[in-house]
Amino acid sequence: MKTPPRLLPLLEDGLIDNVSRQLMSGKEATVYVVQSGDNVLCAKVYKEANKRSFRQSVDYTEGRKVKNSRKSRAMDKGSKYGKQAQEEAWQSAEVDALYRLADAGVTVPKPYNFYEGVLLMELVTDETGNAAPRLNDLSFTAEVARLHHQSLIKEVVRMLCAGIVHGDLSEFNILLGESGPVIIDLPQAVDASGNNHAKDMLYRDVNNLAAFFGQFAPELLNTQYGKEIWALYAKGALSLEVELTGRVKENHKAVDLKSVVNEIDAIREQEEARQLRMLEARNTPPN
Repeated sequence: MKTPPRLLPLLEDGLIDNVSRQLMSGKEATVYVVQSGDNVLCAKVYKEANKRSFRQSVDYTEGRKVKNSRKSRAMDKGSKYGKQAQEEAWQSAEVDALYRLADAGVTVPKPYNFYEGVLLMELVTDETGNAAPRLNDLSFTAEVARLHHQSLIKEVVRMLCAGIVHGDLSEFNILLGESGPVIIDLPQAVDASGNNHAKDMLYRDVNNLAAFFGQFAPELLNTQYGKEIWALYAKGALSLEVELTGRVKENHKAVDLKSVVNEIDAIREQEEARQLRMLEARNTPPN
C-alpha cells in the first residue's frame, strides 16, 4: 500500500521497511501493520486533536507532570506551542504507561519505539497468527467468560499495584491474543495516587468488564470487584497474592436519629448563645 505521510519519516530513517496494510482506525488513532527487519509490528499514528472523537479531559490529565517548565507554562496558557506540547504529552503518556506496565508484568503489547508521534509496538496475534480480534467481536461460553474475566481482574490489580488505572478499559480496548486477553489503548491512563478521579475510573473499568462478560455469565453482574480492589489499595493491602471475592461488606448499622437530633440541637443552642453574647457586647456601653 502507499505509505501514509505520517509514516514516511520512519521509513526514511530505517525504523520500518514497508507498510503492509491498515489494521484499524479508532477514535484516537489509526493503526498500520508494518515490517521492521524480521519483525511484523504495529504502527499507531495518533489523530490530530480536532479529528479525534476522544477528547483530552482534565479528569485524565490531572496529576500528570511535565518536566519542562516552559512547556508546562505554555500548556497552562493554552498557546499554540502549549497545545502542541499538550498533544505530545497526551501521546507520550501511552508510551510511558506501556513501558511501566510491561515492566510490571501486565499483559500489554510490547513497545519498541516512539518516533515522530508514531508508536511502534508488538502486533498481537491469535493462535492462527492473524491479528488478534477485540473482545467486542467475540462471544463466549459461560465458563470461558468467567476465566477471561478473572484473568482481566488480575490484570487490573497488577496495573493498580504499578500505580496505574487504565481509565477507558472495556471490550473495545482488549484483544484476545494467543495466550489470552491483552490490554491496549493507554493514552488516557492515570496515576492512581495523583488523580482524584482514579477511584471512579477504576470502578468504571471493572464495571465495564462485568457488564460485558455478564452477558455470558450473568452472576458476574452482581460482583463488586472494583470496590473491593480500591478498598484494599487505599489501605495499602493490595497485592498480587490477595484472593478477591467480588464482595464487600456494606455498613448497615442503623443510624441513631435521636443522637443526631440531639447533636444538632446542641449545636444550634451553642450558636444562639454565641450570637446573644455578641449582641450584649455590642449594646453594653464602655466603662
